[in-house]
Amino acid sequence: MKLKYWLLSSVIVLSGLTSCSDVLDVAPDGTLTMEEVFSDPDKVGAFLNSCYANLPRKGYFYWGWETIPTALSDDGWTSWDSGDAAVASIYAGNESASYHPLRDAWLGDDQVWLWNTNNYWGRYWTQIRLCSQFLEHIDNAAVRSEVERDRFRAEAHVLRAYFYSELVKWFGKLPILRESVSFDADFSTLTRESVYNVAKFIEEDCDAAIYSEHLPWRLTSSSEALRATKALAWAIKSKMLLFAASPLFNGGENYWEEAYQQNRQAVNQLKENGYELFKVCTDPNTFGTGKAAALRQLINLQADYSAEPRDKETIWQNNGYTCFVWHIGYIGSGLDQTYSAGTCPTQELADAFNTIDGEPILSLEKPYLDEKHLQPNFNSNNSMYDENNPYENRDPRMVETMLYNGADYTYQGIPRKVETFEGGANAIDLTPGVDDYTRTGYYHCKFVQPGAGGGSQYNVQTPPWKYFRLAEIILNYAEAAAEAGHLTDAKDAVDEIRARVGMPELPDNLSQEEMILRVRNERQVELAWEECRYFDLRRWQKPDGDLKATCRWLTGMRPIRKPDGTFEYRRYNIWTKERGGCDMRDLLLPLPVEEAARLEAVTGVNWQNPGW
Repeated sequence: MKLKYWLLSSVIVLSGLTSCSDVLDVAPDGTLTMEEVFSDPDKVGAFLNSCYANLPRKGYFYWGWETIPTALSDDGWTSWDSGDAAVASIYAGNESASYHPLRDAWLGDDQVWLWNTNNYWGRYWTQIRLCSQFLEHIDNAAVRSEVERDRFRAEAHVLRAYFYSELVKWFGKLPILRESVSFDADFSTLTRESVYNVAKFIEEDCDAAIYSEHLPWRLTSSSEALRATKALAWAIKSKMLLFAASPLFNGGENYWEEAYQQNRQAVNQLKENGYELFKVCTDPNTFGTGKAAALRQLINLQADYSAEPRDKETIWQNNGYTCFVWHIGYIGSGLDQTYSAGTCPTQELADAFNTIDGEPILSLEKPYLDEKHLQPNFNSNNSMYDENNPYENRDPRMVETMLYNGADYTYQGIPRKVETFEGGANAIDLTPGVDDYTRTGYYHCKFVQPGAGGGSQYNVQTPPWKYFRLAEIILNYAEAAAEAGHLTDAKDAVDEIRARVGMPELPDNLSQEEMILRVRNERQVELAWEECRYFDLRRWQKPDGDLKATCRWLTGMRPIRKPDGTFEYRRYNIWTKERGGCDMRDLLLPLPVEEAARLEAVTGVNWQNPGW
């Protein structure tokens, strides 16, 4: 039976491939045979280039210029929370398997350079098929040298692993296709394999690349930007074994020891081959001298391509249109050439930052006494947090992640202070349909280079999106170690991350449960707004779980200015109704309806994700 749908028939029309040298001369019917492609070294290189297509753009490069994954976690709330905006339909609980904004939305045909945003299912299966076809032909292909053949083969393995890993993150279980599938194949026995089995297949691809003699550990020339490396292969292995061991995906099995061993090896291999945390800010004139200035600089500047780079932490980055548009995601619409508040940090994210003595401000086990998060369950061991002065004595990463009332910032060369109190320049506005100002009492700044702003409304600041950096791999290791009972290793890993910003080490003799909570807290703080939180909250749930405790009711902080100029701070619910997107079904994206129906018709098995 022939079926034309994405998974099994991502048709390769080679005239659609792109390369810098336009080497593809296509036949009159618009296609080339595989023999024609792989008999020409230039066309072989162009085919590999096509395997790099459809890489996801992150940050604000979702439909409607929205940071959708952040806005669907407890880290952020979008001011576009009404009308026909993408996130608004999810907040209202109107997403469906037929149309899910996070899965399907595009920015428009007129913006060609943004075409490959979303549509994950179709795009990634296309890429997997391309990689498989490349691997099937490269051994006998015309290449300029055996060194080139070996490196090309390794890159295709890494890319197939990467696109598989992205599908796992969004959709969970997948079929394992080791070869490209002919259109007349028998699909009746096709099955969705467990995430663990898919992770092991991904591991095979990564190992094939790691064992390559000619795949480099690091890129040393900007002309090779985005090419795969051994470091990227290790990063993908690290993340996928962590996902496979997580409650949502582990099928009731305990894979934490294996995840621990793999992540320990990943961290060791990366460090032994020149990767290390970026600890010293090299541009204090721009990023200041705060203890977390190096982290802010790391996020906002491109990693340099050199055998001895300034930034040895970044593993893989996208240098093009990537993650941030300053006039949307910064300080709202109260200043010249600004457009919208977009997504803003929540009080829940603010609550995650410890005080400088290393103590959480809330109980990590039960941070709120009520379902609406209006009654914080304060940590009895914390003596430094002051409800009337909530931003003093906090983890230095807080001021580099979010702008709060009284925080300093510079715009158009003018030093300013954030004013979120009533009547202030950046005041809270909860009016439905008005997206000019924050809903939460906070604004985002992690992906904003200090002093940004002042150009055309459509002038964009685009720091590179760091798909992987060493800190995330260290925290993957910390989590696996904690879950597997290797508490000393977990503590050492978290302490390494905290040391960069001058935060104290974790206490000695934490129980396993306490250590797991500390690791999860550290992930939220260190990786805030890097899209990890969206997936963390989901993979930590069991398959029958939901997101209601963390994401259904979210809060902001309202400063009340008193006559003497001081402030009282009051928590409030952003909405008076529950926010959608928090049900069991929202743990995974739905497969496209037509795809699921066709697969079920062929195999006799329901392919749709639970709840959809």
